[in-house]
Amino acid sequence: MNFAGIGLQLPSLLLPQASVNLSRWAVVACDQYTSQPEYWARVEAQVGEAPSTLRLILPEVYLGAADETQRIQAIQATMRRYLAEGVLIPQTPGWTLVERETARGRLRKGLVVALDLEHYDFNPGAKTLIRPTEGTILERLPPRIRVRTGAPLESPHVMVLIDDPEHTVIEPLFAEPLEPLYDVPLMLDSGRIRGWRVEHPWLIQWVVEQLTRLADPIVFATRYETADEPVLLYAMGDGNHSFATAKIIWENLKRTASDPAAIMNHPARHALVELVNLHDEGLEFEAIHRLVFQVEPHRLLTALAEFCAVRGSRLAVQDYPAWPVARQAWREMQGSPDCHAIAFVSRDRCGVLFIEQPRLSLPVASLQAFLDHYLPDQPDARLDYIHGEDTLEQLGVQPGNIGFYLPALAKDDFFRTVIRDGALPRKTFSMGEADEKRFYLECRRIAP
Repeated sequence: MNFAGIGLQLPSLLLPQASVNLSRWAVVACDQYTSQPEYWARVEAQVGEAPSTLRLILPEVYLGAADETQRIQAIQATMRRYLAEGVLIPQTPGWTLVERETARGRLRKGLVVALDLEHYDFNPGAKTLIRPTEGTILERLPPRIRVRTGAPLESPHVMVLIDDPEHTVIEPLFAEPLEPLYDVPLMLDSGRIRGWRVEHPWLIQWVVEQLTRLADPIVFATRYETADEPVLLYAMGDGNHSFATAKIIWENLKRTASDPAAIMNHPARHALVELVNLHDEGLEFEAIHRLVFQVEPHRLLTALAEFCAVRGSRLAVQDYPAWPVARQAWREMQGSPDCHAIAFVSRDRCGVLFIEQPRLSLPVASLQAFLDHYLPDQPDARLDYIHGEDTLEQLGVQPGNIGFYLPALAKDDFFRTVIRDGALPRKTFSMGEADEKRFYLECRRIAP
C-alpha cells in the first residue's frame, strides 16, 4: 500500500524465524567503529555460526581489504540462503513501532516504514520531500553499490527525522494494544530494542493523516517563515550514504527497464528506514569529531593558521597542560558566532583552537574546509570520523595523529537550517554515540 503524496509505503517485512537468537542476529550499523577492527572481531566471535545480519552487511572497517570482492559475494549468497532456508519469515504488510533503550538509559522511539526514492535527491541544492542533511561523499558509494546491486534483500540502519514538536505521529501509537514482535538485548552492552506490529487500518490512517498535516504547504510556509519553498518532510538523520545508494540503484533500474511503466512497481523503488521524531526526548545530537592519521601535528596547525589568514580569519591557539583541563575550557567557550572554538589533542600537545571572524557558520565547516584543502597534499595522511570523545582521545595521542573535538549541533534549529542553507558539511552531527546507532534487524525484499 502506497501513499504517494507523502512518499510513504506500507511494506511487507521479513523477520527471523522464532529459533533465531536475535541478540546474535542484530548488529550495529556498518559505518560505525571504522578505526576499531577489534570491535568487529568481538562481533564476529559473538555471532559465530549463528544466523546474523553480520553476514548481510560489509562493515566499513573492511573497505579496501584484499578480500572485499569475496565478502560481497558471500553477502549476497547468504541473503539467498536465508530466504531459501526459511531463516526469514514474511510478515503481513505493516510498519514496526520500535523503542530503543541505550546503554545510557535513553529511550528513543521510532517507526520502521518504507520511503519512496522518487521523492529523494542527494545532489546539492535539491528541494525534494526527502532531503540529505549532509554532503554526500560520492567516493563512499561504490562499495555500497556493489553490495546492493543484485542483492535480494535490504536491512536498514537508516534513520530519518520528522519535525513533529506536538508528538502527533509516532508517540500516540505507544498507547495502542499492539502485537509484540521482539524484545531483545543488543550485543556488547548496547542496550535493548523492542518492536510491535502496526497494521490496523485506523492506525495506518492516523499516521498518514498526521504526516500529511506536517507536509501541508501552508502549514510548512508559516512554521518556517518561508515563501515558495518546497516542503521538507523527511530529513536524513543517519545512513545518508546507504539511502543514496538505494537511490542510485533505483535510477539504474529505471534507466535500463524495458517497460518504463511496469518498473515503477519494482520493490527497489522504496527503501526501509526508521522514522524518528526530532523532538523525541531520547534523541541526542552528538558531535562527530575528526581524527587525522600520519601527519606532523605542529605542521598541520601551522598550515591551518595560514589557511585562515588567506581567508580573512585569524587562528589563535591556547595550550593546556592536560586534556581534561583543555576539554573543560573548550566546553565553556561555545556559542559565539564570531569565534569558532575547536579542541585538539595529540601526543605532545593539547589545547583549544580559536578561529576568529570565521567565513563559515559552523565550526565543523571551518575545520572541514581546511582538511579538504590540506590532506590531499599529504600522501600518507588519512582522515576518520569518530563519534566518542574517549575513543578520539585514545587515538589522538598516538604518534603521528591529531584529534579535533567539535561541538554538537543544536537540534531545535535543525530543519530550519537545512531549509535555509541546504545540506550541512559532511559528518556534521551524529544521532547518539556509536553503540546507540540503529542495529540491523528487519529485512525486506528489494528484488521481485
